[in-house]
Amino acid sequence: MADNKSTPDHYGVLLYYKYTLIPDVNELFNLYNTNCNSLSLLGRVRLSPNGVNVTIGGKLASLEKHIATMKSNPLFEGTDFKLATCHQPSMDKVAEECGFTSLSIRIVKELVTFGSHPLSKPPEISNVGQHLSAAEFHSMLQNGGNLVEENNPQKLILLDARNLYETRIGKFYTPTVETLDPAIRQYSDLPSWIDNNSEKLKGKCVLMYCTGGIRCEMASAYVRSKGPGFENVFQLYGGIQRYLEQYPDGGFFKGKNFVFDHRVSVGSLDTNILGSCLLCKTAYDDYSSRSRCSYCRMLVLVCDNCRERVYEYVCELCHDNGKRVPLLLSVENEELHETTISPDLEVCVTMNASQKNGATSRKLRILCLHGFRQNASGFKGRLASLAKKLKNIAELVFINGPHELPFIYQPRDENLNHISVCAEQSSQPPKSCSKKFAWLVDPNISWKGDADWKVADGPFDSLQYQQQTQGFDESLGYLKKVYLQEGPFDGILGFSQGAAMAASVCGLQQKLKGEIEFRFVILCSGFAVNMGYEKGSINCPSLHVFGNEKGDDRQITSQTSRDLESLFEEGSRVTIEHEFGHIIPTRSPYIDQIKSFLHRFL
Repeated sequence: MADNKSTPDHYGVLLYYKYTLIPDVNELFNLYNTNCNSLSLLGRVRLSPNGVNVTIGGKLASLEKHIATMKSNPLFEGTDFKLATCHQPSMDKVAEECGFTSLSIRIVKELVTFGSHPLSKPPEISNVGQHLSAAEFHSMLQNGGNLVEENNPQKLILLDARNLYETRIGKFYTPTVETLDPAIRQYSDLPSWIDNNSEKLKGKCVLMYCTGGIRCEMASAYVRSKGPGFENVFQLYGGIQRYLEQYPDGGFFKGKNFVFDHRVSVGSLDTNILGSCLLCKTAYDDYSSRSRCSYCRMLVLVCDNCRERVYEYVCELCHDNGKRVPLLLSVENEELHETTISPDLEVCVTMNASQKNGATSRKLRILCLHGFRQNASGFKGRLASLAKKLKNIAELVFINGPHELPFIYQPRDENLNHISVCAEQSSQPPKSCSKKFAWLVDPNISWKGDADWKVADGPFDSLQYQQQTQGFDESLGYLKKVYLQEGPFDGILGFSQGAAMAASVCGLQQKLKGEIEFRFVILCSGFAVNMGYEKGSINCPSLHVFGNEKGDDRQITSQTSRDLESLFEEGSRVTIEHEFGHIIPTRSPYIDQIKSFLHRFL
């Protein structure tokens, strides 16, 4: 524990994790819920059958009481509780985005999501690399790896297990040791990087580090699981945080340590700045503005001066993959002129007067997916008001789903075997009937063809969507053709079952590169179908619109839509709850919130 010379009323942040078999996760959930609420602690608690991962904040006295409670539990024997004093978070954007304005306790499959594929099996945590104390880690860097088996010397490789936005502002460096920076957007991308770069690690002494240690546990086990030649893997126990506590001058760590709470980053006595502004390249390492890439929503460094003139950014990774934001022209003093910031990055300059009034030189193209038993023309009619209010910034494109459905009617007589006179006279659908479509269908559905009516099996079933689980592959192939013929599209809007389809596509973004690409998704009254993803694991900017408990949505409950929302990364999702049931509201303030979300991508 850090030496805190502050009074108990001062604020602090506590980080700890523990991989251990949890016999009763629900019981542990109740313990955390009771303890944290009684002590007014805020932050994130993640529980799984294999352990816990905790980042919470509150008064130091309360945090110390929490630690005492956990230490009295045999499950937490040997746990490294990392407690640090800091300022109390305000109710600002940073604190909210980092989860420090509320308490979130969740039961998850993995403490940290390792691997982007939902069916991939995580490595055995019992096979982790050897833990090194801060002093041992420092000594190994100082000696260039000479401490590793004198009779079997191996080249030392330093591997950073963190994300690119973290390594931008701080990392370990010594000229005698080669450092590998995977430059990944998210931790779940690390296994693929290891697979693609295994030859750089084979036969080497791999020295890993991360913020607090938990990511190295899974990553080191994964490297070691590759077999002969990958045995010598070491990791910094307690992470960068413990290292900086022991070496307050920074030691071999240069810059600042990015942290996932309201502090944003923690530095050493060395005040040198490692990071730089994405646009003008001046020294800069402050993420407080929470500026993000317009495509992947990864955090980017943009200095105060550039933020005053620029509102759209493209991160290094997206730029290297050919992504660009068109340079807009701005009008000031009635003279047209062009503003450029950096020769190698294209950006959007500050909105001119006409843009602030709603007009823009480029509209977003949004592909719209209707709900079950709907069609493009009907959905277009339902969204006419939305399309009108977004006409200056977006073009809505409507398509039919690939699965045609039978016409269904409900007999007037309660006896379902008795068909009304009207139906007897015409078994053919009248010409005025429009065909209905779906993205997913019930595997038990059967009908004779589009010339037949189908008698309803019974009254409306609000849970029918749970049986509609087949047809995804056909729908995905169909969307690929749509993109090829009608694309590109900036985003996808899905309603009800269309939202379920769109969300499933979001989960496959990495696999669909070059076939189905988009920058954001809007999910309205949505639900998840056979997705199998961990909470917070889908990295796609998302807007979730659904009715709250008062909204009386007979088809999709608010909790069902919240469950879908929870699958998307917290920092990249926006939620709009309303009281109007199974619709997309277009009155204020909802339309203003929708416009605000879309303006990020103009």
